[in-house]
Amino acid sequence: MSNWTLWCITAGVVVSLELLTGTFYLLMIALGLAAAALAAFFGAASSAQLIVAGLVGGLATLILHKSPYGWKPGQQAERDPNVNMDVGQRLQVEQWHDLGDGSFQARTMYRGAMWDVELHHGAGLPGSYQIQEVQGSRLIVRPA
Repeated sequence: MSNWTLWCITAGVVVSLELLTGTFYLLMIALGLAAAALAAFFGAASSAQLIVAGLVGGLATLILHKSPYGWKPGQQAERDPNVNMDVGQRLQVEQWHDLGDGSFQARTMYRGAMWDVELHHGAGLPGSYQIQEVQGSRLIVRPA
């Protein structure tokens, strides 16, 4: 079997594995393997084939990583309304306690239980607030 055929078979196996993972990174490596198959078809030496596979696969992976379709940093679960159903909900705060450093704390009833509530920005006035973040049993809010 010729070198270019082996490169093509390897690229096909990597593409098949890509279908199982759902990311595009193995597809970028398969592009590098396909480029090595082309280099082998046109008579490049084995070392040149390996270099082509590494360069094309690595460059394609880097381009994918920097693109909007590549890896994205995960959003913090404390602030993600898709993970934590409390984010974005409203609650009533009757009385705030000034901590003296510009932040305020309170205890209020929310979903049938007493919660610690913190307000970091704004005046601690009674009223309606929206939950921005959940840190353990403490709700971080902003004025609604």
